Amino acid sequence: MIHQHTLADYYAEKLPRLQPESQRGGGHFSAWRLEDFLSDLTLLGVYSRKDFYKITLTTGPATYHAADQHLVLAAGQPALVFTNTQVPYTWEVPAANSCRGYCCVFTEDFLPAHTHARPTEWAVFAPDRPAFFQLTETQAAAFGTQFEKMLAEQDSDYPYKYELLYHYLMECVHGALKLEPVAVLHEATAATRLTALFLALLARQYPIVTPARRLELRTPQAFADQLAVHVNYLSRTLKAVTGKTTTQLLAERLVQEARALLQHTDWPVSTIGYCLGFEEPTHFAQFFRRHTGQTPSQVRQV
Repeated sequence: MIHQHTLADYYAEKLPRLQPESQRGGGHFSAWRLEDFLSDLTLLGVYSRKDFYKITLTTGPATYHAADQHLVLAAGQPALVFTNTQVPYTWEVPAANSCRGYCCVFTEDFLPAHTHARPTEWAVFAPDRPAFFQLTETQAAAFGTQFEKMLAEQDSDYPYKYELLYHYLMECVHGALKLEPVAVLHEATAATRLTALFLALLARQYPIVTPARRLELRTPQAFADQLAVHVNYLSRTLKAVTGKTTTQLLAERLVQEARALLQHTDWPVSTIGYCLGFEEPTHFAQFFRRHTGQTPSQVRQV
């Protein structure tokens, strides 16, 4: 099975000097210059899926390995690459590397709780493939300006800097959406299409913005019925594409929403549990503690 590389692994192995402080709501965002750490990197990283999203603005020489494709970036050629949590990838750079540029990583729960869109709904983070853009020098300079704004803001004392960083992130995403990818890494298969449909259906369930609203689809069977497939086939397909079962993906998103509601609303814990599909507050508390190691009340007190 393809290795799953977590954000904690990423910092521990590659960026111990750049380990950031904890951020709002359990979310994470961090940006840096590639030259700040490239000299410390293992030349060929771990080929793995990540549990975070990543945007890289870089120049060659480098080889980008993703799925079954290998994209070679010539010396001095700028490129912008968006990688998601579904497609395994790694970068290979020469020993005397001269790569320059920027990088930022973020988790889905970095997005504000009131934001309806999820990363998988943006074409650059499509579940079936990463997006790879070769840039002109002018385009690279424009994206470089966005990264410089991120770097300056994340070091500031501005109390709302994470909201501003989110908007800088979205400027980068929308700037890329105006470009045409120079390469499609692989054609969508039946499995990746079903995965994309599932993730889109899951994304439409959230966020919960009022106590009057309750999740409509909460079980693997409910999603399978909506997608007109057998529940076991759905789980096997998601496991093959994402490395996680239907139950795991549903639980992860449910925990993310629960955490956001606990930290960003004053709704009673029992109300939050009910909105998320739990008939009894004790069932919600047990579920949340099993997946986070904390009680809902402990998270609310942070």
